[in-house]
Parts: sequence; structure tokens; C-alpha cells
Amino acid sequence: MIANAAGKLPTVAPQTSESRALRAEGITKHYTTSEGTITAVDSVSLDVAPGEFLAVIGPSGCGKSTLFNIIGGLVDGYEGRVSVAGETVAGPHASIGMVFQEESTFPWRTVVENVAFPLEIARVSRAERLERARHFISLVGLEGFERRYPAELSGGMRQRVAIARTLAFEPKILLMDEPFAALDEQTRLLLGDKVLQIQQQLKQTTLLITHNITEAVQLADRILVMTYRPGRVKRFVKIDLPRPRSSEIVSSEAFGRYVAKIWSDLREEASRGMQDEETCKRQSGGDGA
Repeated sequence: MIANAAGKLPTVAPQTSESRALRAEGITKHYTTSEGTITAVDSVSLDVAPGEFLAVIGPSGCGKSTLFNIIGGLVDGYEGRVSVAGETVAGPHASIGMVFQEESTFPWRTVVENVAFPLEIARVSRAERLERARHFISLVGLEGFERRYPAELSGGMRQRVAIARTLAFEPKILLMDEPFAALDEQTRLLLGDKVLQIQQQLKQTTLLITHNITEAVQLADRILVMTYRPGRVKRFVKIDLPRPRSSEIVSSEAFGRYVAKIWSDLREEASRGMQDEETCKRQSGGDGA
């Protein structure tokens, strides 16, 4: 069954199992600006089980990327605790790999040299790093492009290079911050399929930050919906759809119900954000007065 007999979408609490791969507890982050203190995220807690795919979605300004950078060990000065298998994260962690939205390939390096780069930094022998790089290049579907330079690749192919480079270090946890945002819809869907195949094959714990509802439902086991600033947990939604998420599943009525439900939550929060922006404009005289 794709949904329960009543056709309702299940909403679940965060994982309670002690075998958590990743845990964030009470994460709160404040920023000081010229306009005063802004709370980006407020008391956000989440658990991700080993091998689980969790998507985090919310309106612009909800602190998704702040949460991503805190979990990845790139931001400090926050309240709360992030842990990997019970070990506190206090900076970049060997078990966590990160893929960003921005273009991150080195234009002067070939595909295989780009993918092998973190292994080179880690002083892995040349033979081993090239072997591992070629393995992950093949895994992301770029076999035959090893000697090409980024300028010779499409945007989707360059993003696959970035994913392969992160995977080559074999992190237990993969964090992705809107990695497909700059791509067209068709490429997004195809690359999403590829990422999901890899995640299932490697049984890798994955956390995806996205603003695309269809993408979140297509890929995730669970979705964390965040509120508008300050970013808080609005709800966790379990995606009870069979895998693989074929075109038949993506076009199904059950898939559409998940998209509609999450859009209802996001529309409410996005409306709050728009009202907040309009208020700020009026207060700053930005209404043309």
C-alpha cells in the first residue's frame, strides 16, 4: 500500500533508536546584525538513522543552510549539540562529507584529478587514489570522461564530479545543500535518481537541504518541514512510498498527496515570510515614500 486505508499522510516524531547515525539536539543560532540580533534556527532537534535519507525543507530564510553548516562543523557559536554515533561534532568531521550548491570543481584539474583531490590531501598513495576515484566516477555515471576538464562538461555532469569527489573519501554521512538548484528540472530529476541509486547501494546516511517539494518527496524516507524565521521544526513527515521511486510512483495519486500536504505547510510559512518582508519595507520607507 502506498498510503494507509484512510488516505492520510503519516506524520512521525524524530527517531528514538539508540543506534543513531546523526543527531542534533536543541540547535539554536543567533546572528548579530546592524538591525539587531536575528535568531536563524531555534531549538531544532533531529535524529537520522543509519542508512536513512532525510530531507529538510522550508521557506527562504528559515535557516536551512545555517543548520546544514552547523551539522557539517563549519559554524560554531551555537547552542545545542551535534553528534555522530554519539561523538560530539566540534568542527569538520571525518565521517561527514558535504556537497554544496555552488560550482566547486577545479577548472585546471581533469575529472579524475578532481575526484582524487581529497585523497591526495590525505596522502593516499597515487595508485590507490586513482583506483578509488575511477570507481566513484563510474558510480555517478561518468565513466569515459576521466580525462575531461570541467569546462567540457555540462552543469549536471560537474555536479556529479563534486558528488563523486565527496564519495571518494567514503564518508558515513552525506550532507547536501541544494546540490541541484542550478540545474533544469529534467536534469534535477535524473540526477536525483542517480543520487538515490548510489545512496541505496552504499546504504549511506544522507541529509538533503532543498526548497523543491517534488525533489524531497522523490528522494527522502522522511522530510523535516521547517517554519519561517526563526527556523523551528514544524513537523516530520514519513514518506511511505515504495522504492525505487519510479516514474509510475512519482506520477501517482499518493505522491501528489504528499506534495500537496507539504506545500500546504510551506505556503503557510512562506506567507509569513512575505508579510514580514512587506512590514520591513514599510518600516524602512521602501514602499516608495
